[in-house]
Amino acid sequence: MQETVLTGIPRHHESFLQVIQSYYQLTKPRIILLLLITTAGGMWIAGAGVVNPLLLLITLISGACAAGSANVINCLYDRDIDYIMERTRHRPLPSGRVQPRDALIFAIALATIAFTLLTVFANLLSACLAMSGIVFYVLIYTHWLKRHSTLNIVIGGAAGAIPPLVGWAAVTGDLSWAAWVLFAIIFLWTPPHFWALAVLIREDYAKVGVPMLPVVVGDAPTARQIFYYTLALIPVTLLLVYPLHVMGAVYAGIALLLGGIFVQKAWQFMQVPSDLQVARSVFKYSILYLMLLCAGMGLDSLPITHQFSSVVVSNLQTLISALRLDAWDLGLWT
Repeated sequence: MQETVLTGIPRHHESFLQVIQSYYQLTKPRIILLLLITTAGGMWIAGAGVVNPLLLLITLISGACAAGSANVINCLYDRDIDYIMERTRHRPLPSGRVQPRDALIFAIALATIAFTLLTVFANLLSACLAMSGIVFYVLIYTHWLKRHSTLNIVIGGAAGAIPPLVGWAAVTGDLSWAAWVLFAIIFLWTPPHFWALAVLIREDYAKVGVPMLPVVVGDAPTARQIFYYTLALIPVTLLLVYPLHVMGAVYAGIALLLGGIFVQKAWQFMQVPSDLQVARSVFKYSILYLMLLCAGMGLDSLPITHQFSSVVVSNLQTLISALRLDAWDLGLWT
């Protein structure tokens, strides 16, 4: 159970539980949680609030395995720069707790499990989409863009936008315009989310030569880009309401409220781009924003919400009709 760190210093796991913990850390579980929330959101909308519990469970397990596989390969590829950066130096690979060969085997096993489960319990489309997410994240983002272009997060964000497509396809077997709007929402959300984090750890990225936007152009231009992307995000979230009509008034209200707060925070950061506390606030809120937006999708999709909305609309129509009749009787309506 002995491993050797990049510096040649041997490391040991003291128990089997520590071995499990190291492999668990390799998958970057906090990132996976957000991806699973968007997957569930896609499934909930696709199923109009009614999703087979077994299918939901299998799809989320498969999504976790697929995302974990991509993250493990990312850790494997970046272990050289991870050792240099302070915040990543203690990850399992650069610290020597896990050998590269073992990490690769683990990643292949996770991808195989994800593909098999989705193919057997859902459909081939969802399985292929999950695999495309791994390929895009590893080849396009990690290998090509991350170390060579300031567009790394913009284009690479497409990998993180695939999970809702997987969820949608698992339920319906196809991809509608609504599914692609979900993709677009995550795609536009990713740059302001990650650039806010990149501002906080700019020095680490500069040290290893990764051309994140704050490293190349500075904080002020990055803050402007965060604001622009946040502004663009709001009308895209509302496309689910109109013209697609897959979401209703409950979701619209939630999306507008959450989007308004997001824009306000991005605007504040644009005014003081050197304030790391404001940047941290934008980053933390971006996570909360996505979680609550997906929760709003789920709430709006529930049959009981549809019934409640129908009752409210019916009562409003009755009230309006009554007011018109009263106005007519009083000679105020012509």
